Amino acid sequence: MTYLLGIIISICGNVLISISLNIQKYAHMRQSQRDTKPYYSSPVWWSGVVLMGVGELGNFAAYGFAPASLIAPLGSVSVIASAIISVVFLKETLRPSDIFGGTLAITGTYLLVTFAPHTSTHITAHLVQYYVVSWHFLIYIFIEIVVFCILLYLYKRRNVKHIVVVMLLVALLASLTVISVKAVSGMITESITSQLQLIYPIFYVMLVVMVASCAFQIKFLNQAMKMFDATEVVPINFVFFTASAILAGIVFYQEFEGLALLNIFMFLLGCLLSFLGVFLIARNRPKKKQEDSNFISMDRIPGKRHTEKVQPEAKTSTYESLAAKFMCSRAGQPEDS
Repeated sequence: MTYLLGIIISICGNVLISISLNIQKYAHMRQSQRDTKPYYSSPVWWSGVVLMGVGELGNFAAYGFAPASLIAPLGSVSVIASAIISVVFLKETLRPSDIFGGTLAITGTYLLVTFAPHTSTHITAHLVQYYVVSWHFLIYIFIEIVVFCILLYLYKRRNVKHIVVVMLLVALLASLTVISVKAVSGMITESITSQLQLIYPIFYVMLVVMVASCAFQIKFLNQAMKMFDATEVVPINFVFFTASAILAGIVFYQEFEGLALLNIFMFLLGCLLSFLGVFLIARNRPKKKQEDSNFISMDRIPGKRHTEKVQPEAKTSTYESLAAKFMCSRAGQPEDS
């Protein structure tokens, strides 16, 4: 029953990640209120970073005990726990959509754990080498490379900055990350429990693939966070990442082989409920209030320390619209006798 150990480790890791995110958010809030030292000098912020590292390490270890198609969707636990912690400790508003979304996500997670493939083969170097040269994986990786190159061309050359394009780039890299993470974690687990696997070159090949795909995945994800709001990036990234991880587990590790049709249907239903739940929790989160574009803050002008506003220049459309409003209001007032 090693898959149960993988589930427990993954859930604990995701809970730690949600705690760490809220700790870091609290450190940012406290720093902005006091406006003294930078956030990275705060022990509270660093404790959040350490907790996140421990949580990610737990997720990494979980891939060595359970199928990738089971571990990846459990990322919804992090979203649910983060929403609960932010309401209880950071005093954020609890919305009806949070309750409904959390219920859907919990129901979906239960279906995932119940109907997901529960048999996880021992990952050895010879088995990974066999999977790498299998015809279905070679076709899969060829299609993935072609799609990735097309998306990268649209993103870099054609300047197509749509969120779906960016998140698909992240998801394609995440597919390689899941394959390599499970291979590396599985071979380390096999080395500890049974026979040493670290002497085979395939281990270091997978280690390089894991590090490179993670680095580029983080790069594109950071670019997405700069261009789009977190309420859009979080649910789309969760859906795309989970779908790519499940597909990678099916194609590379053949995790759905021999699984009953009812189990497959209920597993996909659990994924759908988790996706919908995460979307409801993440959508329409409060955004930072934007400044009025009709005024320019004096503190943004070099050499000026005033906090007053500058009225737009005359002969501009903004000035004319303001002047028209002023004249209309003056016309509506009674004249002095």
